[in-house]
Amino acid sequence: MFWFHLNSPSGTNRNSRRSALTDYLASNNISAQQIRDDWDRRQAEAQRQPDQAQQESSNAAEESRSPSVLESPEDPIKKRKREQAIARIKNSKEFAKRKARLTGDCDDDDNDDDFLALQIHEAKNRPKPGQLANCEICDKRFTVTPYSKAGSNGGLLCVDCSKKQKADEKKPPAKKRAPGIGRRQNQANLLDGLTPHGTQTLLETCIKKVADYIHDIEDFGDLPPSLLLRLGQILSRRRAVTSRTLDLFLRPQYTSIDLFDCAKLDTDDYHRILASMPRLTRVNLRFTTPMKDQIFHYMIERDMQIKDLHLDGPNLVTDACWRQLFMKLGHRFLSLKLWNLDDAFDNETARLMCLHCPNLRRLKLKFLHKVDNEMLEGISTLKSLQHLSLRFLHETETKTELLLEIMGSIGHQLETISLEEFESADDRLLQHIHEHCCHLTKLRLTLNSTFTDKGLAAFFTDWSNPALTYVDLNSLRDVDMTNPTGPEEPIGLASDSFIALMEHSGSKIQHLNIASCRHVSYKAFEQVFAEGKIYPNLKYLDISFSTVMDDYLTQCIFRCCPALQRLVVFACFKIRDVHIPRGLALIGTVGASIKIDGITQTETI
Repeated sequence: MFWFHLNSPSGTNRNSRRSALTDYLASNNISAQQIRDDWDRRQAEAQRQPDQAQQESSNAAEESRSPSVLESPEDPIKKRKREQAIARIKNSKEFAKRKARLTGDCDDDDNDDDFLALQIHEAKNRPKPGQLANCEICDKRFTVTPYSKAGSNGGLLCVDCSKKQKADEKKPPAKKRAPGIGRRQNQANLLDGLTPHGTQTLLETCIKKVADYIHDIEDFGDLPPSLLLRLGQILSRRRAVTSRTLDLFLRPQYTSIDLFDCAKLDTDDYHRILASMPRLTRVNLRFTTPMKDQIFHYMIERDMQIKDLHLDGPNLVTDACWRQLFMKLGHRFLSLKLWNLDDAFDNETARLMCLHCPNLRRLKLKFLHKVDNEMLEGISTLKSLQHLSLRFLHETETKTELLLEIMGSIGHQLETISLEEFESADDRLLQHIHEHCCHLTKLRLTLNSTFTDKGLAAFFTDWSNPALTYVDLNSLRDVDMTNPTGPEEPIGLASDSFIALMEHSGSKIQHLNIASCRHVSYKAFEQVFAEGKIYPNLKYLDISFSTVMDDYLTQCIFRCCPALQRLVVFACFKIRDVHIPRGLALIGTVGASIKIDGITQTETI
């Protein structure tokens, strides 16, 4: 009975089991027919012949475009929800706008509609920033950010895959530069005096090419000092003077070194300079911030024969070290130029310099924060001084009497005078220079609002000094901006003094700067550059901020100055249409039409 009970067919039990299975499948929306159809489809795909591979790829592409054809079984509930969502998207305004923007026509085939709707659906269902997602390429789990990059299949990429994809993307070829694109750089080079009009010389081209590949060069070979100086200028401008490139300039047989940007050198590099070039007599180093006391101690211990010392910014050298240097080696110094010292070099150091450097012929002190009027008293004791250049800080009020004492004591031997930003100096200084200085070739008096036009005119009239070759009188003007025409008694360089200057030095003057001397009149320029007058040696002229300057006066300047190479006219807005000779650089025009031997171009700088 037991065997019969297990194997006896019972229609009631069988029917109840089938009914329960059917109810379960129906309640979960699972279709047995669909499962059977999916199984048959996978079997048929596995049995396809190799020669049907191309047809397979086309069918697979069609299936990927249409969401109605699925590559693998999918939950019917998710499928139905997605189809409903796609149907809603097709009826939305966003879908119509996207389709019209892409195709220009909303009546396209169903497959394209499904593909576009599926794209919109996937974009909306992408993880939001802060959520987790899997990378489309490496399947790595990562946190989505607003900067996460989308993959080619609609998914998102992790940071590493985004970087790789960006690196693999080929950049489009650079557009070929049209003529005139580099005008801004050309104008900058003109201001620096690096680029003349026309083709560069072969020598200059070779020097720049060497500078371009400076890090691949092991030795310069037997270069003359002039070319070594030019290379030093270019490399310093590019800030390429490092411990590696310094070795190229260390020549034991040379007696001078010029480096104009030493900011990337350290203390050991300065030791190498002095140790590798024991015959040094001239040291010209700029931006020497890392220089310290031990460098000067090395000079003193080796008793080096340095005669010309030019340093810019050695702020770490102490006053005690400066004083020791002057006491030990000061008797050898013939030229001393110091710039930008704010933590050392006070009045006592300056006094010891004047005491222990009696043979100084050239002295330049600019922006020394700790010196003031007291150091001027020692300068008058330098009986061998021939070149004097001073510029104190703006807040230092200099006593005119001390300057008068200097001119009365050593003025007869001076060849160049440069006094910048001595605002309190008055016409008495001009009178003393007129009386005591008779060998000057260079004169710079700038940034002063006390000199009068009458005093300057008297200064240049009947002066026994030969004609000057270098004159810089920029910013000698009244500073009251509310009164552009100035006071009734003209302040600074005005019409009468400008005419007197050119009558005295016009025959030999080579460099003239009268920028910001706004009280020189139109008639004065007409008289100075009148027809028949020639200034054969004038090569550089700066008349910036001369509001009366126009096209006519500019052409008069070209006619009277046949050797002129650079004319600077910043803020001369009346210059609009000029014809300049080839080989001359007109710098500072804005929107002017310039003609160079028949070539017309528009200045934009």
